[in-house]
Amino acid sequence: MTPDIDRRISRALAGIRQAFRGVLGLTSNGAGSQLAQVEGLADEPLPDLELFQQFGFSSNPPPGTAVIVLPLGGKTSHGIIIATENGQFRVQGLAPGETAVFNAFGDTFVFKDGKIEGSTKTFTLTATEGMRFDSPQAEFTGQVLVRQQLSGQGGMAIQGGDGAVFSGDVRQEGGCYQTDGDVVARGVSLRRHTNNGMPVDGG
Repeated sequence: MTPDIDRRISRALAGIRQAFRGVLGLTSNGAGSQLAQVEGLADEPLPDLELFQQFGFSSNPPPGTAVIVLPLGGKTSHGIIIATENGQFRVQGLAPGETAVFNAFGDTFVFKDGKIEGSTKTFTLTATEGMRFDSPQAEFTGQVLVRQQLSGQGGMAIQGGDGAVFSGDVRQEGGCYQTDGDVVARGVSLRRHTNNGMPVDGG
């Protein structure tokens, strides 16, 4: 009796397909569900499988990406993709606990212990209402271009390079202007010009 039941169960389970591996082909990244063509076992073609991803995260894996297909109800025609992996582009050498976000073009963001390291060619961030960086210090290793008014409340210190160059009017309100060098206006030196043949600074 028991062996007969076991055989019946085995035959029933044999008709239910389990999860299997495949290779991703073309994808259709439309407004609704993302559909993909997959090559299954023994070059089995599997068209229009839905690629499931976590809410808030979306990617379009390149062809050749390994996938895990889960046949809902054991039916291949109802299969969905539940996982993807591509060792060709995956960020390697991560320490335990680290996380990386990457694409197929070499752009990466790596979340390490206490810091985030990113690498890309051009970084664009759009904030329609405002942007605030709460940090004791910000460092830029290259040139900085500000296309609108630049305001500050903590003072300003500049040194090195070719100094500071202004184009347009410069107006100072309150306080004093001090320098231990010379002031030259239209070629006239404040330190070296004369008044009726007498040096103004007495030099």
